[in-house]
Amino acid sequence: MPKDTRPSRYDILFEPVRIGPKLAKNRFFQVPHCNGGGYRDPSAVVEMRRTKAEGGWGVIFTEQTEIHHTSEITPFIEQRLWDDRDIPALARMAEAMKSHGALAGIQMAYSGINGPNLYSREVPRAVSPGPILTFTADPVQARPLDRDGIRDLRRWYRKAFRRAQDAGFDIVCLYGAHGFGILQHFLSRATNRRSDEYGGSLENRARFVTELIEEAREETKGEMAISIRMSLHEDGPLGFSNAEVREFIEMKADLPDLWDLAQGTWDACSGTSRFKDEGAQEALVRGIKALTSKPVVGVGRFTSPDAMVRQVRQGILDFIGAARPSIADPFLPQKIEQGRFEDIRECIGCNICVSGDMTGAISRCTQNPTFMEEWRKGWHPERVAPRGKSDRVLIAGAGPAGLEAALVLGRRGYQVTLAEAGTTLGGRVARERALPGLSAWGRVADYRAGQIAPMPNVSVHYESRLSAAEVLDFGFQHVAVATGAVWRRDVVARHHLDAIPQAGLPVFTPDDLMAGQGPFGGTVLLYDDDHFYMGSVLAELLVARGCRVEFVTPAAKVAEWTENTLEQRLIQSRLMSLGVTLHLSQAPQAIGPGGARTVCTYTGQARDIAADAVVMVTSRVAADSLGPDLAARRADWAAAGITSVTVIGDADAPAPIAWAVYAGRRYGEELDGPDIGDALPFRREIAQRTE
Repeated sequence: MPKDTRPSRYDILFEPVRIGPKLAKNRFFQVPHCNGGGYRDPSAVVEMRRTKAEGGWGVIFTEQTEIHHTSEITPFIEQRLWDDRDIPALARMAEAMKSHGALAGIQMAYSGINGPNLYSREVPRAVSPGPILTFTADPVQARPLDRDGIRDLRRWYRKAFRRAQDAGFDIVCLYGAHGFGILQHFLSRATNRRSDEYGGSLENRARFVTELIEEAREETKGEMAISIRMSLHEDGPLGFSNAEVREFIEMKADLPDLWDLAQGTWDACSGTSRFKDEGAQEALVRGIKALTSKPVVGVGRFTSPDAMVRQVRQGILDFIGAARPSIADPFLPQKIEQGRFEDIRECIGCNICVSGDMTGAISRCTQNPTFMEEWRKGWHPERVAPRGKSDRVLIAGAGPAGLEAALVLGRRGYQVTLAEAGTTLGGRVARERALPGLSAWGRVADYRAGQIAPMPNVSVHYESRLSAAEVLDFGFQHVAVATGAVWRRDVVARHHLDAIPQAGLPVFTPDDLMAGQGPFGGTVLLYDDDHFYMGSVLAELLVARGCRVEFVTPAAKVAEWTENTLEQRLIQSRLMSLGVTLHLSQAPQAIGPGGARTVCTYTGQARDIAADAVVMVTSRVAADSLGPDLAARRADWAAAGITSVTVIGDADAPAPIAWAVYAGRRYGEELDGPDIGDALPFRREIAQRTE
């Protein structure tokens, strides 16, 4: 679609912008973001970045790249530029980034007080001595950098600059944000307690940053652009506050070629949509552009083209920085350029992408199941293979798995019938989007429903709960069962593997509450053995209904898995502020009239909790028996013309929404594909000895 089909007010987003010696083709700037691939899966990362280049981004960055083995952050799997042997893999990445005219950037990191060195076993080195500040509270301390150590560090950076230039990168980003980079450690009084020329006054604390940028220009002969990534605010009486950030930028206004500004800690900068709105950092960044002649990039989970335009027109930002939105839709710039706003796959801010990095796994995205599968499986976010040898597919269930399968198969050219038992599309997403803080999650259903609607080869039928006999009568060649799952009404999950005495109190499930049922007032014991978001969200809902909530969990903290989505502290803080009583490391032993007896998961000591009702947030089971019923009648398939019956998504194995969307994508991609038997269904990197 030609660019003149878009309204002219968006033209400003496609103006070229100079960054030192380089010229970005537009204002779309994919800021550095992790992906769980790093040094372990370089080919997967290369193709992921190449896809963004194809999607029209003007600047594309790597993730955090460790410059030296004396500062590494195992167990997190990031990139490494430790010596010349790392150049070839990074050169492939730079080439991929530049394949469609984007500038290729590399973010360089020395983690200092955040680098435990669990792999290299080197003694950590930091601006000032102290315990390593990591997510996992590693029992390691760093020694302070003396003057020789600072000279070593500057030399290591110089070597990294040369290697990055040899690899073909256009921009070097010096990482000093989120509390992770040593540049921030020098600048912040919280981590810089030095009394020499590198400590004390702001001018002294800025000395290392100044030296480093000057040496970067010298080492690269001024041919690479140099940016610095900084936090806009650091909490605490000694933190590098927003006021001091502004003072520093005014003091060093023209030092870097670009100011890359992020909002405080990682969980503040990449907060979930439950806690952070689009453009949440605006108050912190507004006015900074007036302090410097150099361009400014900022983030804010931008998905609205109008919000982007406003930030540029009002002089808040020069570049629209994006990490998560670039994951959810790598083609975001191209779709805006072509005026295809209805085709934008908006980020829902769930942070499942972050969880891939936090768990040392490959990252995934709820909205974009092709993320990190571009090389491993050959998937593309905007293209699919043509239809195979068959043509008719029935999908039972229009939840996230069923909708994604219908979308992919429809694009491939199959005749798809989507049968939904209810009256709305989205399944669990349609119900969960109405819960406190989860409205953005509805985009999972909205995007797919909007894409399917104009497809003449996809028909949607509501109030169509199917039996096995009906499916056999229809004569479809392939059947996908995506009927979802329901929450259990008992305690069986991780802690309890069997039921407990349970009588005398009304017991509700998340499904009940989402259907508008459940307690309104009184004291409610909510038992959470799920440990993700659902228990805490329902606690908020119950408080809004006027209930007193007794929150019981066998874990030592509320919603402990949400450490991986950067929101656990926010969740627990919110529940405490709402007056929810927390019973940590407790599990119910029996439920009876008047309440429950719980026991400590460590000591076994019992206590009684009075309650008028119980809400169980434990585990889920398949919603209906269609899949098993069809399997039991396998002998009838051939006569009915059925080639395959496949259970997908939560109906197969309940999991987060991203898993269901992935299952739908996989079914849609692999239908009519070759039988690979026991072969690995994805590509992987194989380490081989070279010396």
